[in-house]
Amino acid sequence: MSGPLPPALVLAAGLGTRLRPLTRVRAKPAVPVAGRPLVVRILEWLANQGVADVVLNLHHRPDTVTRVVGHGSAVGVRVRYSWEPDILGSAGGPRQALPLLGPRFFIVNGDTLTTPSLRALAAAHERSGAKVTLAVARHPDPERYGGVLVADDGVVRGFAPTGGGPARHFVGLQVVEAAAFSDLPAGRPAATIGGLYDRLLPDPEIGSRGSIRAHPVAEEFLDVGTPSDYLAASLVVAQREGRATLPVGARSTIAATASLTRTAIWDDATVGAGCRLDECIVADGVSLPAGTTLRRRICVPAACADAGDRRPAVGNAAVYPLDGSPAPER
Repeated sequence: MSGPLPPALVLAAGLGTRLRPLTRVRAKPAVPVAGRPLVVRILEWLANQGVADVVLNLHHRPDTVTRVVGHGSAVGVRVRYSWEPDILGSAGGPRQALPLLGPRFFIVNGDTLTTPSLRALAAAHERSGAKVTLAVARHPDPERYGGVLVADDGVVRGFAPTGGGPARHFVGLQVVEAAAFSDLPAGRPAATIGGLYDRLLPDPEIGSRGSIRAHPVAEEFLDVGTPSDYLAASLVVAQREGRATLPVGARSTIAATASLTRTAIWDDATVGAGCRLDECIVADGVSLPAGTTLRRRICVPAACADAGDRRPAVGNAAVYPLDGSPAPER
């Protein structure tokens, strides 16, 4: 495909329930991955690929996204926002944003990192005449994620549930025709899988070959869906960027005698003398007193804890397990 690339819609409105309690502090796209907000990394990738215009849809903790993105000038794109007073879902969100987008646009998940060629994806989409083209890769874990069922000719013939057997893995990137969404009622929640996209699948009864295609990619997919995924992705990115440890957030203070191993420290945090943190996440504004020892734990300000959730308190923090496994703490 030659010429300018279509605009992109980055999905940033979700509640991020799988990433709680961290998403009580920031929206998922705003969490820092190896020291830099996930959404900023996504926008930089889009800019480097040649995308000039981006729309972000917003609902949960929108201030944490707009504060780090602004108008996008710092990363080389023009950013506009589509506000959702109520969450509109994977199809309703794009429908709401159509006035800000052109006749064709990319949709990028705001909770994943991947690097396929957008130009190759757009070219494959244009050649096929599809309404939707999904970037798919070899499935890393069918028991954990659902998948895309793809025929030999690249036509998407269905969607497999988690544990549903052999399928391809959707990497959170697609290119779509606005016309695929335009018949949906504006301002109404709607889903792609289980909704709109199911109606675009092949239908032998009416002779339809379907309007969704798959575009195979080989690039790696990093998920930031759960706290343990988030920490693992941060460590992978830091290693690729030549860092031996995760960078410490802005205005955070770490005592010289504290020991941090594979631990993420967000902004405005304080870690006291003699603290030992192993595979932990310390969110914005947390203050841990001297001598705190934690392993595989998440610390968020107590004010950000789930309502009615009685969690152990350390300093000003509510403490959660990273992955539900028992671990010593004192």
